[in-house]
Amino acid sequence: MLTVLGEAVVDLAPSGGGGLLAAHPGGSPLNVAVGLARLGRPTALLARFSRTAFGHRLRAHADANGVDLSHAVADDRPATLAVVSLGATGAAGYDFYLDGTADWHWTAAELAAPPPGTTVLHTGSLAAVLAPGADLVAGLLARTHAAGRVLTSLDPNVRAAVLAEPDAARGRLLALARHAHLVKASDEDLAWLFPDADVAQAAARLLALGARLVVVTRGAAGSYAVTAGGLRRHHPARRVAVVDTVGAGDSFTAGLLDALVEVGAATPAAVGDLDVTRLDAVLAHATRIAAITCGRAGADPPRRTELTGTA
Repeated sequence: MLTVLGEAVVDLAPSGGGGLLAAHPGGSPLNVAVGLARLGRPTALLARFSRTAFGHRLRAHADANGVDLSHAVADDRPATLAVVSLGATGAAGYDFYLDGTADWHWTAAELAAPPPGTTVLHTGSLAAVLAPGADLVAGLLARTHAAGRVLTSLDPNVRAAVLAEPDAARGRLLALARHAHLVKASDEDLAWLFPDADVAQAAARLLALGARLVVVTRGAAGSYAVTAGGLRRHHPARRVAVVDTVGAGDSFTAGLLDALVEVGAATPAAVGDLDVTRLDAVLAHATRIAAITCGRAGADPPRRTELTGTA
């Protein structure tokens, strides 16, 4: 089973013109979990769902897509909101409403261990940096990594505008990277984490911290990957008529984890020892999943049945 740890957020996105907004389920961890479940992977989500109407909607979305919520938590606090704005090219921007919401108030008992049967633990985004729960998220990732039996995965998914103390958040994310076998990040994430480095240099620094595989998404420039075994690969983006980029990075992450399972590399040892053929296949699959998501509105990753018989 793949377990995803983090927030579930209501995206208030433009709808129908006239400044109207429609509420959609979102949040990077929820999107990744739904993406994996739609690809047929047994997936659990460790999230804290509000008991409000928005929270019920988020939980229903995960449940309807086959995500295992048996270890999710119910909380009386409100749901987190993100107001989405779309640029001329469909690129998404976000304004977050985070104070006092349910997602960050983990207890030690709730994050004592991953759910039984977990083989991959993925986390990142806001839950990895926002108090009061971020220390407990970090502790679970560190303990799981130290045990050496579960592949640990991190997507920083930096939201710089909401980070009141950028230097502290940067240090926290780099500390988390020490406990991640896999780091998937965007080129924008790396520019924020390592302002003095280019993509290749930043990826190399993450390997030096202990990552076994680093994969960087670069928008229209495709993706870049480097392994602990010394392999470096560039993969082109797919041509697609972009509707918007909401959830595209999360769909890439879901496709990446799905493909690693498929090629037998979703383990702490194997993930850093991919050969060219398997790494290219992994990048091609993740790129395809993200491209499909970019071609339709919102965080709407494809199902496995949509991939059959298509290029």
